[in-house]
Amino acid sequence: MLIDSHCHLNYKGLVEDQDEVLARARAAGIGGFLNISTRQSEWDAVIATAERNGDVWATVGIHPHEADEHADLGEGALLEATRHPKVIGIGETGLDYYYDHSDRAVQQALFRTHIRVSRETGLPLVIHTRDAEEDTTRIIEEEMGEGTFPALIHCFTASAGFGARMVELGLTISLSGIVTFKNARELQAFAAEVPADRLLVETDSPFLAPVPHRGKTCEPAYTADTARFVAGLRGVGVEELAEQTTANFRKLFGKAA
Repeated sequence: MLIDSHCHLNYKGLVEDQDEVLARARAAGIGGFLNISTRQSEWDAVIATAERNGDVWATVGIHPHEADEHADLGEGALLEATRHPKVIGIGETGLDYYYDHSDRAVQQALFRTHIRVSRETGLPLVIHTRDAEEDTTRIIEEEMGEGTFPALIHCFTASAGFGARMVELGLTISLSGIVTFKNARELQAFAAEVPADRLLVETDSPFLAPVPHRGKTCEPAYTADTARFVAGLRGVGVEELAEQTTANFRKLFGKAA
């Protein structure tokens, strides 16, 4: 069994056909789904999908693209939402300096808010980072100095040096379909070396469909394609990779039931 550790089941492209999307994924051997939120207005819908499906869980958080619209979001709102039994993580949150859709200072402040809630609740932080390695590292290091918290870097595409530092700090690395792309040689080399107990797989669906599905709407079923590719990079069988990444997910997201 595999777990899609990051998907957006309530996004356009999946939500219109959600039951069938999940059925296709289950038929492909995907036994669990972490449904990720990116703005407060969608928390209820994301959680409702998890309520309807025993193998779906939810997160609550604010994507850095949405930071300006949530600049006054306090810890209280996040803490209240985490009390729901199907909410097992915080995020996605982090920094995105590639698009700069939100002010960088606001992104950083909101990132720290999420970290404090993760530390208080013990729920893992789902981190998005793009073109922001230096500030992401600095903030995580500073906040770890105030007290540790569980976290992962989702859809990892950063440098190997950044990845190694995240592993040193205790974080987990999650790989999406990007690792299957022909031009992802550096990422593939890093994926082969990630410690086995710090590795997850995801789709980030409906985005980033892996080979051989590029150009299509990505679905959680495609977790299997990414897992097969990563298993090949690491020289292990896909069954071994599935067992390891599922165990890693269960250990990191201890609230998953």
